[in-house]
Amino acid sequence: MSVVIKEVLKRSDLKKWVDFPNKLYKGNKYYVPFLFNDEMDTFTKEKNPAYEFCDTKLFLAYKDGKIVGRIGALVNHAYNKKWGKNAIRFTRFDFIDDYEVSAALFNEVVKWGKEQGFVEAMGPIGFTDMDHEGMLIEGFEELNMSITFYNHPYYIEHMERLGLRKDVDWVEYQLLVPEARDERMKKISEHIQKRNGYRAVFYNDRKNLHKEALEAFKLIDAEFAKLYGTVPLTDKVIAKAIADYIPLVNLKYICTIKDKENKIVGFAVLVPSIAKALKKSNGRMLPFGIFRMLKALKGKNDTLEMFFVAVDAEHQKKGLPAIIIDQMLQMCIDNNVKICETGPELELNEAVQSMWKTFNTRQHRRRRCWIKEI
Repeated sequence: MSVVIKEVLKRSDLKKWVDFPNKLYKGNKYYVPFLFNDEMDTFTKEKNPAYEFCDTKLFLAYKDGKIVGRIGALVNHAYNKKWGKNAIRFTRFDFIDDYEVSAALFNEVVKWGKEQGFVEAMGPIGFTDMDHEGMLIEGFEELNMSITFYNHPYYIEHMERLGLRKDVDWVEYQLLVPEARDERMKKISEHIQKRNGYRAVFYNDRKNLHKEALEAFKLIDAEFAKLYGTVPLTDKVIAKAIADYIPLVNLKYICTIKDKENKIVGFAVLVPSIAKALKKSNGRMLPFGIFRMLKALKGKNDTLEMFFVAVDAEHQKKGLPAIIIDQMLQMCIDNNVKICETGPELELNEAVQSMWKTFNTRQHRRRRCWIKEI
């Protein structure tokens, strides 16, 4: 029977679209589901402020009456304007190992893109740089993070057969935390702080963190602006990110660096890994998912995920990264953390990757954004 493509127009179909990967990867010990409710909100216009500058169409593929694939087509007007591009994006591209299915889905993206005069299709990449991005091409036998896509190895063959090619790659590192603080790094950090008037700031309650979160996200917006695929973060997008992330964070793993004028010039936000908790609960908060997540976030957890690490470019050459690394190491050692996961970093982003030189590192995953002229 041939493949039938249906556009997602009802909430009941959106639930099927969001849930499809959980069925596709059932029994796969490396796949980690996203929070179901978060994904539903991401593709609900009333709840995602990125729809102010984005449009989407979502599609499900059926074969023999069963759902066998999905894809999201996404037009990011802010991206096209900022970078002078004429591209349509695709995201959440999942399918069984059947080229008829993957081709039928991708063709829907191409069709919609051509109707609007676009000349390129790129992805997987989402609404903003804070959305999930990149198809896994190395590291299929590594437990995935809570904030990244997992996919089967056969996806690569399908993408190449569809005529897509590499645009950029992101790499991910696993950092092993040493048993003791590096005294040399500690002295360097203290010297830089004294010489430049920097001070490390920690938080005792979420109210203070909430007050300063906007300033921190503005720093992210400024410092990440030149990175691939980024778009300016609107105040509404930042507000939603703050609302989403602050309930998740453990205050023990947040540090900002302020200058003489009390301005945030660098910060690190690390979050206890909830990957195993999400996996056990299949991405659902109820009935027991919320308790598993709270245990992972607040209890003993030897693995942290780096959600955000940012340094003001003006202060990078003054040694500010050394202060952040030193403070991160101390936070990890004090709390018996053994492993830090960096999340995706552009493969040529040497400024970020140089920060991990003091760690015993392992580059264990790689993911790709593909592109094709249409």
